[in-house]
Amino acid sequence: MLMKNFLRTPFVFLCAAVLCASCAAPSQKRARQNFSAAKGESPVVSAPQTPEEKLPDPPSQDPAAKTIPADKTVRVLLAENKKSADIKHSGRVYIYTPDLSKKYKVSAAGTLAVKALGGGKIQLGTLQSAQPIILEPAQNTLLTWDKNVYSGKIFIIPAGNSFHLVEHAPLETYLYGVLPYEMSYTWPLEALKAQAVAARTYTLKSLESVKNQNFDLYSDVRSQMYKGGGKQYDSVKKAVDETRGQVLTYNGKLFFTYYHANCGGGTDDVRSWNFGAEPLKPLSGASCKYDSHSKSHSWQMTVSHNKVLAYAKTAGLTGTLKSIKIARKTETGRATNLTIRTSKGSKTVACGKFRLATGIRSCKINKISVRSKDVYFEGKGYGHGVGMCQDGANGMAQSGKDYRKILKHYYPDATLAEIK
Repeated sequence: MLMKNFLRTPFVFLCAAVLCASCAAPSQKRARQNFSAAKGESPVVSAPQTPEEKLPDPPSQDPAAKTIPADKTVRVLLAENKKSADIKHSGRVYIYTPDLSKKYKVSAAGTLAVKALGGGKIQLGTLQSAQPIILEPAQNTLLTWDKNVYSGKIFIIPAGNSFHLVEHAPLETYLYGVLPYEMSYTWPLEALKAQAVAARTYTLKSLESVKNQNFDLYSDVRSQMYKGGGKQYDSVKKAVDETRGQVLTYNGKLFFTYYHANCGGGTDDVRSWNFGAEPLKPLSGASCKYDSHSKSHSWQMTVSHNKVLAYAKTAGLTGTLKSIKIARKTETGRATNLTIRTSKGSKTVACGKFRLATGIRSCKINKISVRSKDVYFEGKGYGHGVGMCQDGANGMAQSGKDYRKILKHYYPDATLAEIK
């Protein structure tokens, strides 16, 4: 076995000891993540974009892992273009390169300091490599980075003068780290189960058309919020485990099970938000009378002229702000287009992009008033308004509806199916 060979080599054992000792003092500098792309835009990781170049994971170095049932792996981008990182491990961790030319085992808990050396090289402790370095926690060992806790393998991938952090996590464990950040873990179990099925379906649909060599999903709203599956809530674990393998399909195929915080009284057709989307019955919209209990159901907010004009400039419009009006809206009252007028002209823009740029809660806008220094908005709902309304799911669960009825309501004509 690999670890036996490792222990038989005194020199390599000494290297591992030095590696562990050199990582004992964590760096005090922690760079902020800088995600420059908005949801739905092109990935920013500089990697070949050919799906077939995706390489299989090297074999696990943890002997105990061989007794764990296999599960589909999800590769999640935790951070990009980092210069340094401190990764804590609560127990034994295996450290190796994909070709297994370098492999170590650190038994005691500690902190591993990672830094970019430039020229496509990285360093972890005393180990330097132009290949990715893999940190594999042993069973019952957790990895902590940026206050989030992970139980999967973390790949440290060189990228010029920086590196990316990508976790390879089992699908169901990944869902443990999605649910509590997309829906409160204190909500009724049936709402959490509906969220588990929607998140699982969205994940597997995303894996069908991966365009990145190094990762499948982002860990933010460009995919699904994810903060690691190492910290587990009993309610979330129960929801995921009791729906294990369950997904939604339409005509026998997975589809993107979009969801959002609050629909403001009704969801909309996917084409109201994504103009290029194909019409799909499960994403055609649904009435909702269960979301009014939430503070997100109605809202008022102001946006500065500067923020509006900064977005207008990206659309090719300059000048001082004069007015903003709804140019087109859906039958449920959600704006699809807004017309911005300035002293230099006017532009009609997609409300969805305006929402992301300015931070207004939704495009279900009831009132717009341009004032001397800001713009006053009134509206309903929170999010894009397509698919499952999470506040509505909460309300339905509180009224006694089970997760099957919740999913059937928000994804009409979809089929609850089992994956193998």
